[in-house]
Amino acid sequence: MAKSFEITKVSIRDRLVIDAKVSMNDPQDFDFSPRASLSGTTLSLVNESGDPSSSFELDAEQATTAERDRMVELRVKFTVEGMHGVLTHKTPQPMTGPKSKKLAQPSWKTLLPLSM
Repeated sequence: MAKSFEITKVSIRDRLVIDAKVSMNDPQDFDFSPRASLSGTTLSLVNESGDPSSSFELDAEQATTAERDRMVELRVKFTVEGMHGVLTHKTPQPMTGPKSKKLAQPSWKTLLPLSM
């Protein structure tokens, strides 16, 4: 189950694009089914179960684009608190280390129908 849900940025490309951060309870948790709705100029995103939710106030151009397409592109970055623990010895510049690897950064992109 998602612990927290935050809309970080809303922009317009070909359609309305929403960037969001979602914090999950544990790494084996796959219960995330977002739903998008538009009420006036307020865009709301909720998990299917209803908890948690986040809303964002759109400007006129963004609201017009959302009403025209009736769908949004959702880009999500997932985090799990405590998944990687605390790194005690960080490489100052990871790209120059002898066998440098980045930690996993799970992300997800999908198109959501917009209910009005």
